[in-house]
Amino acid sequence: MTPEVVRYRQADLLIGLYRRFGPVVRLGPYTYLLGPEANRFLFAHPELFEVERAFQSLVPVDGPTSLIVSDGEDHQRRRRFVQPALAHRQIAGYVPVMRANAEAAVDSWRAGEVVDAYQEFRRAIRRSTIHALFGEELAKESDFFGAHLQVLINLIDRNPAVVTLLRTLRAPAWHNAMRARRAVDAKVYQAIEAARQGGEAGAVLASLVRGDGLSDLEVRDQVVTLIAAGYETTSGAMAWAVFNLLRHNGAWERAQKDDEYLAGVVNETLRLYPPAVVSARVAAQPFEFAGKKIGQGTFLMYSPYVTHRLAEVFPDPLRFDPGRWEAKPAPHEFLPFGGGPHRCVGAGLATTELTVMLKVLLEKEKPELLPQRLTPTGLAAMRPRNGLRIRVAG
Repeated sequence: MTPEVVRYRQADLLIGLYRRFGPVVRLGPYTYLLGPEANRFLFAHPELFEVERAFQSLVPVDGPTSLIVSDGEDHQRRRRFVQPALAHRQIAGYVPVMRANAEAAVDSWRAGEVVDAYQEFRRAIRRSTIHALFGEELAKESDFFGAHLQVLINLIDRNPAVVTLLRTLRAPAWHNAMRARRAVDAKVYQAIEAARQGGEAGAVLASLVRGDGLSDLEVRDQVVTLIAAGYETTSGAMAWAVFNLLRHNGAWERAQKDDEYLAGVVNETLRLYPPAVVSARVAAQPFEFAGKKIGQGTFLMYSPYVTHRLAEVFPDPLRFDPGRWEAKPAPHEFLPFGGGPHRCVGAGLATTELTVMLKVLLEKEKPELLPQRLTPTGLAAMRPRNGLRIRVAG
């Protein structure tokens, strides 16, 4: 029987270490800052932490100027070009595209068919993300981006030390990834040039190429980051949301009728299955936290998963309870998209996309969640390792 709440063994280990040793845990090459007070400290003191060094393993995909790997003024400048197209009013304009892609996916299912809901919505989310942010022409290449970006995602889904070794040895996995990157870059640079010449472009691409604020490399890195990170994290969350609706008695039926409850389903999904199980920083200078000294250059990790599953933050934390969201938690208590100046710029887009696609699914007859063993994988984008099998009603 499929469990009601799926546990991630590696992350559960961190909860045990937090209980035993407190908010500062040294484990191998990493120092973990765990729990809500550690999050509060980290978000309140960005000057103590470097992001660029912490996320070097993402550079093969996202590029050296990506928001994810940018610090200080460079980060703020690039963020100013991306943010306007991801404001709430702009996101509302993307809803028809999201809905159309969700309907196309769900309407293609046949009665009695067994489908992988994770992969089905992953394709729909990728296409709608590209279409909404970068335009219809680039969206036509959605499957191309999916195939080639997956090669790159598979590379960086490994331990960073392994990625470094593969690069040093120029191993086949590295060569294949770089070949895929060149193919992706060719498509993106072509779209950038067309947009600079006044051609069709989505809201974000138009904003990025406006004026002389960003180089072509900077535009390329933001485009690829928003595509790859956007569908990789949101599709994982979508799979867990579908699981929650089908696994918990009455959840599907209530969400069909109550938009507020559906919003709670989305938040509970992001609480129990946050896209980033852990995130990283590097200490930019020595500091002290919770009575422990942290040296400059220390590689630090913090964990939304740990915070979200602490009983002192969320009572009865392993209970799926969409009703608990009548009270809003503090930013350092609920952080599925990080926090502080580096909070994910696409958070609003992701929650809207989840809500819209779930609404489309809820308009159909309830599918059957098949018995299966769900194993979480991915520390930066938690997803069910073998997908999520459901049987279409009818």
